[in-house]
Amino acid sequence: MWVSNLIALCLVAVAVSGEDKKLSSHATSMADTSANLAISLYQNVAKEKNLENILISPVVVASSLGMVAMGGKSSTATQVKSLLKADSLRDDHLHSGLSELLQEVSDPQARNVTWRINNRLYGPSSVSFADDFVKNSKKYYNYEHLKINFRDKRSAINSINEWAAKSTDGKLAEVTKDVKNTDGATIVNAMFFKPHWDEKFHHKMVDNRGFLVTRSHTISVPMMHRTGLYDFLDDTQNKLYVLNMPLAHKKSSMVFIMPYHLEPLERLEKLLTRQQVDTWLSKLEERAVAISLPKVSLEVSHDLQKNLGELGLTEAVDKSKADLSNISGKKDLYLANVFHASSFEWDTEGNPFDASIYSSEKIRNPKLFYADHPFIFLVKDNKTNSILFIGRLVRPKGDKMRDEL
Repeated sequence: MWVSNLIALCLVAVAVSGEDKKLSSHATSMADTSANLAISLYQNVAKEKNLENILISPVVVASSLGMVAMGGKSSTATQVKSLLKADSLRDDHLHSGLSELLQEVSDPQARNVTWRINNRLYGPSSVSFADDFVKNSKKYYNYEHLKINFRDKRSAINSINEWAAKSTDGKLAEVTKDVKNTDGATIVNAMFFKPHWDEKFHHKMVDNRGFLVTRSHTISVPMMHRTGLYDFLDDTQNKLYVLNMPLAHKKSSMVFIMPYHLEPLERLEKLLTRQQVDTWLSKLEERAVAISLPKVSLEVSHDLQKNLGELGLTEAVDKSKADLSNISGKKDLYLANVFHASSFEWDTEGNPFDASIYSSEKIRNPKLFYADHPFIFLVKDNKTNSILFIGRLVRPKGDKMRDEL
């Protein structure tokens, strides 16, 4: 009898452990924050970037802001919480919520993506990090802490870049060429992200095509091709396509938003709000789509210090006003630099596709999604509704093709 009871208990335990763990309300709140932060931060960065790629991980930025809130006191900390829409949260709930969210969405087994996230807080040689801050920022945000001598600027920059390259297995070769502010705290996020498609592209269905950066500038890129059933929207009013491509396990998706034809992305970016994105996603319908997508490897780095200041983080980035005394026990630091650097690639790899679909009526008369000109993309987590990445591809790597007459 006891054997059968033991087996029954084991089966119950397996069933419970196999269930999808529910997020706490604090983590859910921070997931919503990440989606709002994604749009506002993207819009702010896009204002000053002309023909440059953009790549931001809002959940990682939110986590870094949580670390700043942990290090801040009085109105400096209050401002950070306000930017995170966490004014009503207790500090311990803020930190545990952000930590839980990031652990959930970056779980490589559950999400079947490669996502290496490495964070460092650099302080001047004169700073002494407080033990409690070191312990808690490591516990909740996986931050390392290091003193750095910016008097030898070249050596300091080389040290940062070498650490980033090593921690991403060489995928992220450079975080920065220069550091403008050398007298405060410097945040560095160094990441490598590679999704795994729910249905792979055939490796032989890749050829070189032209990607139109502008009407007079075309770059040769490897282009992947496949036809399948995808959630798709042809927005005739705004003259754009929206394509949702599930990643493995369907826990997350890549969403592509692309104008019908080559044009500067300013028009599309003006449309980009949280409400508009939600509207587009709600109108997606499954249908046959013939996809041509560039095989991409992006390395993008932003110093977000100014951007975060413009979004409301005015005290932490101001040397005369910042109170980050929880970091060192003294009011001797301000947020001088926020380097947010990512290497991001997508290629043909993914789960096997169901070949039987090609004999189905559903696959006939596919819509064409031919991504040979600039577009915006999101990596959206389907469980938490958080935005893992938001970016745009305007200038992929490749050789310039001969301009057509």
